[in-house]
Amino acid sequence: MLSLPSYIAGKAVTSDSWIEVTNPWNNEKVGRVASINRDALETAIQAHLASATPLTRYERSRILNKTRDLLDARREELAQLITAEAGLCLRETRYEVGRACDVFAFAAMEALHDDGQTFSCDISPTGKARKIFTLREPLSLIAAITPFNHPLNQVAHKLAPAIAAGAPLILKPSEKTPLTAVRLTELLYEAGLPGHMLSCIHGDLDEITRPLIRDERVSLVTFTGSAKVGKEIAHTAGYKKTCLELGGHSPLIVLEDADLDLAAKLACEGSFRNSGQRCTAVRRILVQESVVEEFTRRFHALAKSYVCGDPTDEATMVGTVIDEAAAISLEKAVQDAVNRGASLLLGGKRHGALLEPTILADVSRESTLGTCECFGPIAPIFRVRDLDDAIAYTNATPYGLSSGVVTTNLESAIKAVKGIKAGTVNVNEIPGYRLELSPFGGVKDSGLGIKEGVIEAIKFMTTVKTFSLPW
Repeated sequence: MLSLPSYIAGKAVTSDSWIEVTNPWNNEKVGRVASINRDALETAIQAHLASATPLTRYERSRILNKTRDLLDARREELAQLITAEAGLCLRETRYEVGRACDVFAFAAMEALHDDGQTFSCDISPTGKARKIFTLREPLSLIAAITPFNHPLNQVAHKLAPAIAAGAPLILKPSEKTPLTAVRLTELLYEAGLPGHMLSCIHGDLDEITRPLIRDERVSLVTFTGSAKVGKEIAHTAGYKKTCLELGGHSPLIVLEDADLDLAAKLACEGSFRNSGQRCTAVRRILVQESVVEEFTRRFHALAKSYVCGDPTDEATMVGTVIDEAAAISLEKAVQDAVNRGASLLLGGKRHGALLEPTILADVSRESTLGTCECFGPIAPIFRVRDLDDAIAYTNATPYGLSSGVVTTNLESAIKAVKGIKAGTVNVNEIPGYRLELSPFGGVKDSGLGIKEGVIEAIKFMTTVKTFSLPW
């Protein structure tokens, strides 16, 4: 069993208090991390605020590229670790390591990019013979709080942009999947990142997390997780920048002119990948009535090939959700849909933390699945009259993160892009499709509109300073 420390400004710290990590598949203990106290948190904050020689753009880029190389070299080791602590199948965890490699590669590119601007002041009748210049300066201290569902990539999306920006960061990973975050922290140190740029800590909510969020010396709190927790963070943080990437209730809209084989594939990938534990996962499949029967037939046939079971088995395509309590909650949501008249076409059975890939037809819009984010491999099918009905129902929930529409009609695609109130609309692709570089984030209860993705995150982790000179 792994016993890993907290890291405070590059120094390993252990204690008599440990947070244990359990494998969701077999309930075996796979590791533990050392919990710190309030005094240690204060030490970390002071260490990051102390004056230090800033890294040059070249140095930041070199460290990020080296980290990418280290991740790639240890791809299998990290994939196995994520599988052990999160219950995700190896197909998913290997893919996640690849995504994290992209994050660091893109951040390394952006670290070299200077987006400063120049303004000539003589363009105004009252202008002077001067030029105004802009430059970006890193925030003094960032607090990053990451979720369990992508133990490596979600952490990479906080750390890599901060390093590219030159901003020190204190990382508090999910207590359910902290082991991978510690290993990534160690790789960054190995790649040459100075200790004063990064701490990785673990501890109690009231002893560590809330005080960190509340501390006025923290310039930015960046958080990925549920809307409920995100709103609490916004309330706790006070007068500081927050980047809140929260939940989703993303639809996949299938219109009568759609390629139904493509629609079935997107429905499977969007609903079942990562055990359905993506904020951008397909939560509602909205199918036009004229093709709902044929779509359902093709979707059901393809979904039966998504093998679930032991996450370490190479044949497994769907592993567990994060724990048995989460699976029980999902099981209740499925039963609620059935009680309201839905037909259970596939799956629905639970084995500990494993919920089989599940398809339900004729689901009520008033059901739990129709109104709430249910974080697992469940695919509820809802009938819609037309695109107007689909857009109206898409917008009827508090969330607005991502969406997908399957159509061969350009006019319908443009109408969906314009009409759906969400951060992303993907045409003939899953709602969650993105590059690690491109802007990402939602509106309404999915976030405050602040975007992640490497470029936007770097911008938000800096402030713009203007200065002028005679010219």
